[in-house]
Amino acid sequence: MISRRECFRTVAGLPALRAAQARPRNVVIASANGLRACNRAMELLRSGADTLDAVLAGVNLNEEDPEDNTVGYGGLPNEDGIVELDASVMHGPTRRCGAVAALRNIKTPSKVARLVMEHTDHVMLVGEGALRFAKAFGFQEENLLTEKSRLAWLVWKQSLRDRSGHNNWTDGLDAPPGKPSARLRELFPHVDEATLAWAWQVAMDPPTGTINCLALNERGEMSGVTTTSGLAWKIAGRVGDSPLPGAGLWVDQDVGAAGATGRGEENIRIAGAHTVVENMRRGMDPKEACLEALRRVARNFGNDAERLAKFDLTFYALRKDGVYASASLWNARVREGKRVPARYAVNDGEGGRLELCAWLLERK
Repeated sequence: MISRRECFRTVAGLPALRAAQARPRNVVIASANGLRACNRAMELLRSGADTLDAVLAGVNLNEEDPEDNTVGYGGLPNEDGIVELDASVMHGPTRRCGAVAALRNIKTPSKVARLVMEHTDHVMLVGEGALRFAKAFGFQEENLLTEKSRLAWLVWKQSLRDRSGHNNWTDGLDAPPGKPSARLRELFPHVDEATLAWAWQVAMDPPTGTINCLALNERGEMSGVTTTSGLAWKIAGRVGDSPLPGAGLWVDQDVGAAGATGRGEENIRIAGAHTVVENMRRGMDPKEACLEALRRVARNFGNDAERLAKFDLTFYALRKDGVYASASLWNARVREGKRVPARYAVNDGEGGRLELCAWLLERK
């Protein structure tokens, strides 16, 4: 039988128990292409590294990887065949941020964004000014266009037609819808079938790929980064949501962090990452906070599924207590005629893995 004193001690100890249970933990989440980034960031968090150091080390893997054609080196270029990169960083403990946009010839824009945050009283540098700033800190210019991304750009050029079907880059021999033509194989005889098919796919369906990575450590500190080569074949100088604090990334040390990938223009229109964090501030869990932001996007199109089907957008949310979620506009993406479920990357100390996103709309 429990004595009155023991009972009192048990009840009195409940707040301390709840506080212990609510203690923050190391958690990293990222877009689906960020599984390696999550694992690298988790390694650093476990060693006691700052959360911004951790997420930057993670996304640098993507920025420096020529096989990731949506970020950094090897990213797909603008319509002129030039790679332009955007990135933003936010450091929760100091409540600071930095960004660069339309940066050329520097493959790790996230590192430059951090320097903007730490060494200037500005938030964003763009274009030529951002490049001069990077060079002042010792960054070396290099050609970011790999032969693979150059091929994709040339194939895209071949695919262009005016209203009369004319294209100055080709002789008028068109390709059957959905696959490379024999003429393309003649133009690029040394390119294997798989690579040529990939180039045709990205030419016809320009990717908007980006990597967003958010981290929380055991001290309750948070940081985030978003980095991208932007929409393939964009007009030179186009800037999407990724480098814009409040759109592609937002961190509020008191509440949580959020980021986005996908159609940047639609995210900018609702200040998406900021909206997600404010939704969490009002009491929504991370999943509902992301879905509510997506409802705002759908509202801008009158909830017309046919128009919304032309793009996708995914939000990622990490609350200060370690609860996380991601939600996508659509439940699946179509790649090479196949439906691929929307996923995101997670490492919460139990190993890196991909988890299914929640979703607002369903592709039948």
